[in-house]
Amino acid sequence: MNKSDLVQAVTSKLPTLAAKDVEVIVNTIFDSMTRSLSQGDRIEIRGFGSFEVRVRKPRQGRNPKTGRSVQVGTRRVPFFKVGKELKEKVNNHG
Repeated sequence: MNKSDLVQAVTSKLPTLAAKDVEVIVNTIFDSMTRSLSQGDRIEIRGFGSFEVRVRKPRQGRNPKTGRSVQVGTRRVPFFKVGKELKEKVNNHG
């Protein structure tokens, strides 16, 4: 599912809202989540999961094209942890 599929799914559930309005709502949610994560905040959606930023330590990497070693600096990466309810729903339907 991509963003346009999500907009269509919400529009079909809420026929009183125009697709453009739903698109604005979806974009606002994603923008808010992105802003929160970039500020180091944690996002928890009960029954779905949580998003947080984790810090990866600097390490020795390898350039795949040349094979040379390169130093990879500290990185902040988004991380998603699946909630219990979502995990159970996926496992029961899989």
